[in-house]
Amino acid sequence: MGLFDKLAGWLGLKKKEVHVLCLGLDNSGKTTIINKLKPSNAQTQDIVPTIGFSIEKFKTSSLSFTVFDMSGQGRYRNLWEHYYKEGQAIIFVIDSSDKLRMVVAKEELDTLLNHPDIKHRRLPILFFANKMDLRDAISSVKVSQLLSLENIKDKPWHICASDALKGEGLQDGVDWLQGISYVILL
Repeated sequence: MGLFDKLAGWLGLKKKEVHVLCLGLDNSGKTTIINKLKPSNAQTQDIVPTIGFSIEKFKTSSLSFTVFDMSGQGRYRNLWEHYYKEGQAIIFVIDSSDKLRMVVAKEELDTLLNHPDIKHRRLPILFFANKMDLRDAISSVKVSQLLSLENIKDKPWHICASDALKGEGLQDGVDWLQGISYVILL
């Protein structure tokens, strides 16, 4: 059973469609995280970089998920905003070992939070400080400080340390989403 299956089971929901935007810079682990969140029989073995975007649709026992896996390559980031209106939750993935591009990640996050289609909505944002298995990784607390997450006052948010390859930390994120599910499913 995948993590979204567990979330659906906890919520006891009937078939409800949830649109989740998965954003972050290229090579942060977005596609790997999405793959790990799918039911095990729907997971793929070979993960390749997303060009443009991909849409993953899958169903759990009670939820139908549409996850927009948006490429984080610089030339594609301007496409993100075309999907903001449909999003009901955001997963923002950060490569916690890429200190050089942490400033770029913060700029993209600030742009996202100030976009008219996001700014006045109470969308939950789940942050994954990914690649914690790498030697140069910084803690999720330090990532939170570098991104100034404490300044996000009008949206529920949570950050989890994760290792998407092993699936570590992803359950914590799902648990948090389950706890604020009423916001997601409005």
